[in-house]
Amino acid sequence: MRQLTAIDQFITQADHVLRTLVGGQQSSERPSPAKNVQTGGLTAQEARHAAGLMRVNHAGEVCAQALYQGQALTAKLPHVRAEMEAAATEEVDHLVWCQERLDALDSHTSYLNPVWYGLSFAIGAGAGLISDKVSLGFVAATEEQVCQHLKKHLSELPVQDEKSRAVVAEMLRDEARHADMALSAGGYRFPAPVKGLMSLVSKAMTKTSYRI
Repeated sequence: MRQLTAIDQFITQADHVLRTLVGGQQSSERPSPAKNVQTGGLTAQEARHAAGLMRVNHAGEVCAQALYQGQALTAKLPHVRAEMEAAATEEVDHLVWCQERLDALDSHTSYLNPVWYGLSFAIGAGAGLISDKVSLGFVAATEEQVCQHLKKHLSELPVQDEKSRAVVAEMLRDEARHADMALSAGGYRFPAPVKGLMSLVSKAMTKTSYRI
């Protein structure tokens, strides 16, 4: 197999960025959990709220794509790089599922997604440059934050919006597994103060993505 040059890697990364940020350019390997689920009628207010929550989830998946790609780029051990790339592939499913729900709710993805992608990619690449142990630990800590948000969204989504709830429930199972995987692979367990800072940043992202 031909070794990828720096230019090849740049083109591949640029293609991934465009596919992540431009809706409809990705396809999921797994069918959406919402595919065969019936949902009740939503009022206009409920639909807007559900769309806001799914927009936050979509933005979170944009961040996940960037984070994993940045970490895979700078990971030192081949097996860690492979795990980052495999997790990113699974996160594509989440990205597509959220996009489909936003389309069905006649809403849009966050206009700030390019900002979230750039920041997350830089953080992921930086963590990978420090060490694979820190990189994996950051994945675990991030996925723990995501799980907390998803659990909160499950309690906030309209009861009759079974499609969105099915998507979020499946995402929650996957994200919890990703956190366990990162720790099992040797990830560093971040202390509570660091997780607290990450939580503040996450809250700022969710509040702005809900509306913008």
